[in-house]
Amino acid sequence: MSVVADFVPLRRVGGTRSMLAFYWSVMRMAIQEQLQYRTANYFYMFGMVAEPVIYLVVWTTIADESGGTVQGLTPGYLAAYYIVWTLVRNMNIVFGAPFWEHRIREGELTKDLLRPILPLHYDIAYFAGWKFVVIVLWIPLAVGLSLVFHPALHPSPVQVVAFFLAIWGAYLLRTMFQESLGMLCFWTTRGAAIFDLWMTTELLLSGRLVPLPLMPGWVQEISRFLPFQWAFYFPIQTLVGDYSNEELLRGLGAQVLWILIGLGIFRFAWKHAVKRYSAVGG
Repeated sequence: MSVVADFVPLRRVGGTRSMLAFYWSVMRMAIQEQLQYRTANYFYMFGMVAEPVIYLVVWTTIADESGGTVQGLTPGYLAAYYIVWTLVRNMNIVFGAPFWEHRIREGELTKDLLRPILPLHYDIAYFAGWKFVVIVLWIPLAVGLSLVFHPALHPSPVQVVAFFLAIWGAYLLRTMFQESLGMLCFWTTRGAAIFDLWMTTELLLSGRLVPLPLMPGWVQEISRFLPFQWAFYFPIQTLVGDYSNEELLRGLGAQVLWILIGLGIFRFAWKHAVKRYSAVGG
């Protein structure tokens, strides 16, 4: 399906109005499409809930056996952390780097290059539309988990606003770096090892496996200089932690910085990758 042909006139998409029309059209299409697969989406989300529930049961058990806390974290905090984790994790599902290999191998990129817009924009818009369906479907799951695990969650209005901005910032941040990694597929069809290394590093340094305060000090220090925690730990903490307004602003600023860095890497890599693709295609 040619998204530009269906939704946007075939001309150079450069103006703000044209870009907004493109994003709105693709997002609307994604919402309508994903609503047709509500059951499949629910089963998918149920599958993803298993991971944080396992983490939650393990750490709350440890906390209970350690006198009610584990390194200062209470069962109520851990419950809140992992319940919010389920939404953040779903928000962080993006067009993954390995799928660029499929896009190239199956010839889909050739069609994409005929569109007057970067494939990155379509990926951002489509998955962003999907997120609205995810948020709606997540609410009953969050209510059910809350009834079982009793989270300690009392955010202020400022935290709620910061959380809303942070989950979308996390989505864009992770998109930029996954798309940048995907550029490796123009040079090799064996990028799985690199992708797996990236995902393993993300798992350990992002707060996805455990809250960062439970990690060794040197791990926490390393994570400060990498993008991973700003896509997982920070968005969760904006809602369940005790960040000051200044810390919230600094965190949102860090997200913007890493988004721009990721975008810069992607644009540089894309410029050279497309030349290589043209050479191979010729």
